[in-house]
Amino acid sequence: MKRTADLPRHPPPVVGFSDCYVGGFVDGFHTHDRGQLSVFQAGTVTVNTQTGSFVLGPGQGMWIPANTLHEATCRTDLVFQVIYVDPSLIGADLACKMFDVSSLMRGLVDEIIAMRFDFTMDERMSAIARLLVDEIGRAPRIAERVLFPMDHRLRRVCEAIIAQPGDCHDIDHWAREAGMARRTFTRLFQVEMGMGFAAWRRRVRVIEAASRIAAGQSIAEVAFDLGYENAGSFSTMFHRTFGVAPSTLRFGSAPLSRP
Repeated sequence: MKRTADLPRHPPPVVGFSDCYVGGFVDGFHTHDRGQLSVFQAGTVTVNTQTGSFVLGPGQGMWIPANTLHEATCRTDLVFQVIYVDPSLIGADLACKMFDVSSLMRGLVDEIIAMRFDFTMDERMSAIARLLVDEIGRAPRIAERVLFPMDHRLRRVCEAIIAQPGDCHDIDHWAREAGMARRTFTRLFQVEMGMGFAAWRRRVRVIEAASRIAAGQSIAEVAFDLGYENAGSFSTMFHRTFGVAPSTLRFGSAPLSRP
């Protein structure tokens, strides 16, 4: 396991390495003084920021701007690449996002990592860095994330549901947990999240399901664990959200649609 502390004291403007974490490892909330590009090659991981929760798998990448508080929880053994980019190379509007990694981006990342830490930013490396930043900016944002509310009472409820997505308590229970009347809870949730509580919880479940199925868990087991009465009703909800049947994720043959 490598850390940013392992980098040279004065690294080049773009620098990176390959790494692997064991399943269950949690890299607690922290920040970097550079932008971070992570490219995931095997396994699944949940990345939390102050505003959202992302579930990523092989072939996907995530851009986290400099000084963004975040944590990573390895759901399985994880193999990935990471590139740190000096803020001087990045446009101010390059916001946090997850995306599918293009073949060009993979090649650029491989080239930077192959140079290790000991290189100068000559014309060639400067061009590679500029092209990588451009590719990150151009990569279409994908929507397999769960937003968090700003209200601390709602956030407490959302964090509890993400920790146990199969929980079947009704909305009255969660309103009490938030210390609100049901009507206040539902109205505030809609205002903050742009969707109702039930729709948000369904989204949590299908994103969790996608990660588990991609990791090899059976569809029937996932459906049961996440509170569905049968695999058929779960598959219907999954297809409605992503546009593909959950069985396609077993072989990684179909990308999820982007709602």
